[in-house]
Amino acid sequence: MEKGKEWAEMTPEEKRTERFKWQLERPAINFASPEAEKAYMIRRKRLVDVYQMKEPDRVPVQMPFGNMPLEWAGTSLRNAMYDYNEFKRVAKKFIHDFEMDTYMGPGALPGRLYDLLDYKLYKWPGGGLPDDATGLQFVEGEYMLADEYDDLIRDPSDFWLRVYLPRVMGSFEPFGKLRPHTSMIEIPTGYFAPYARPEVQAALQMLIDVGKEMAQWQAAMAECTREAQEFGLPTAIPGSGARAPFDTLGDTMRGTQGIMMDMFRQPDKLLKAMDVIADITIDTAIAGANAARGLTVGFPLHKGADGFMSDKQFNTFYWPPLKKVILALINEGLMVSLFAEGSYTMRLEKVNEFPKGTVIWRFDKTDMAIAKKALGDKCVIAGNVPASLISTGTAQEVKEYCRRLIETCAPGGAYILSAGSSVTRAPAENLRVMMEAAKEYGVYK
Repeated sequence: MEKGKEWAEMTPEEKRTERFKWQLERPAINFASPEAEKAYMIRRKRLVDVYQMKEPDRVPVQMPFGNMPLEWAGTSLRNAMYDYNEFKRVAKKFIHDFEMDTYMGPGALPGRLYDLLDYKLYKWPGGGLPDDATGLQFVEGEYMLADEYDDLIRDPSDFWLRVYLPRVMGSFEPFGKLRPHTSMIEIPTGYFAPYARPEVQAALQMLIDVGKEMAQWQAAMAECTREAQEFGLPTAIPGSGARAPFDTLGDTMRGTQGIMMDMFRQPDKLLKAMDVIADITIDTAIAGANAARGLTVGFPLHKGADGFMSDKQFNTFYWPPLKKVILALINEGLMVSLFAEGSYTMRLEKVNEFPKGTVIWRFDKTDMAIAKKALGDKCVIAGNVPASLISTGTAQEVKEYCRRLIETCAPGGAYILSAGSSVTRAPAENLRVMMEAAKEYGVYK
């Protein structure tokens, strides 16, 4: 960076260069040993080299943890969600029992927090599912009605607070009685009147309780992350998360059925709403990434896969608002990490329209040979060892699949060996052979 140059004056390339420098700074970590510090920096640089479209020392591996650490530690998802000491035991055992290039903790969300919120979007063990359930269950619904687009477009924050949140979190129901924030003008007596209601006051107390619970969960997460780092394991490259505007509306607001009908019945309002959501997504993602001194913004792509919608629908509704978000993030020097759930084999030529070294594609069921040919000269690619193979195959079958992937995707660099999705139950050896394959077949000469 030119000395004294302000962030706003930098080009996107200069901003991205600065973000890469942040990732390679020596962290303020009390390493367990000099060997641990060396291993940490090697692993971090390995991933940064890949993100810079270079050949690293070897192909990095992102292990498909999911809730596998729970199975390995002999506990349940419910125990880890409600007992943070148990969560820490599970995570720390996994850190020391498995070799990995980056650390990611078990996918155990804070159960008591969701109890306090009376959360409607998911069911979990202890919250609508049996205690021995191994995962979460999404509860799709029409949480935004077909005739509410104008309300969302006119004032998104007001719609979220007084309409949407009370539908997806039972503890927010009293907020439906509040006045719009925009009515708090000059002498706001009427605006504050609803806060005299006992149920509104209880809802505010609930938020305080949620904050306290969140602090406990974050402390447990931070303790595990710190131990991993001290042991020589970096976390994944920091950043923030986001969703495609179509997915924001289609996943948890209109629902799949609702948004599919909207494409035919009220396409103009759908497009206008997604434009509004795109602007919100841009601001939120940049703020989150900057707060973490991050490099990436990750997107799980839910409804744009092959066969889910036609090419015309993809080119009209799904891709343009997402592209708007991606370009804005790239302009801020961020890399965009897109997890293409399902298959994107038929989409690859369309989506390869960004500057070199700005997009990371992680693939689930996409043909990796075609992906390498279509994207490999401009994008980082990752994937796609099947979770089904890791869960039910033999160690030799997993290793052989990894070998073929490495031989197909690794030449020239910019490839990360990873699974198509996370894994809940699998033989430990099937995870270990992923690392073995990278060491045996993925070393760059």
